[in-house]
Amino acid sequence: MASIVLTDDHALLRNGLAGLLKSLGHRVLFEADNGKDLISKLNSTNIPEVLMLDINMPEMDGYETARWMKNHHPEVKILALSMYDNDNAVIGMLKCGVKGYILKDSDPSILRDAINDLMEKDFYYSDHVSGKLIHAINQKENGAIGNKTENLNEREKEFLKYSCSEMTYKEIAEKMFVSPRTIDGYRDALFEKLQLKTRVGLVIYAIKNGIVDISK
Repeated sequence: MASIVLTDDHALLRNGLAGLLKSLGHRVLFEADNGKDLISKLNSTNIPEVLMLDINMPEMDGYETARWMKNHHPEVKILALSMYDNDNAVIGMLKCGVKGYILKDSDPSILRDAINDLMEKDFYYSDHVSGKLIHAINQKENGAIGNKTENLNEREKEFLKYSCSEMTYKEIAEKMFVSPRTIDGYRDALFEKLQLKTRVGLVIYAIKNGIVDISK
């Protein structure tokens, strides 16, 4: 059983999730409309083990809230719960310190497994982000991983840095003053060199090897 706080601006969804979580044996400490509401309700007696956090919220969104929690309550495991099924959302939340990411239309069994994994392993393995890579980010934060980028040239490192932004590949090509086909070549070469298959994988490689700073 875990103690959980729900932060989402949709009251009906929160209420439904609260009921589901209670049926799974968990304890819901309280609910919040957004990050500011969450912060105003937190005190020394109600710090949760797990924070379920939406991304798109008014006043203080999921990214800003996750960064605040990471700075003030790093012991809280954050599970992002979102409608956004894209690389930028996953990457952005990982960089802010979340330990798991699931979609709002997921089956209840996925929510159950996500919370169990957060409690037992400190991360949740999913199709979007592998548990191994999330763990690598945590190791990077603790200084446990060294730089392993000797086999990358400067242009590939530059491409990796831009990949950690919200820019599209076409926008990255314009930024680097090369053609989209050249960018495709950088991407495919890195996929082969690093044995990765997705942009998320490239970004987390960049994070864990110090090419980008997750603290910023």
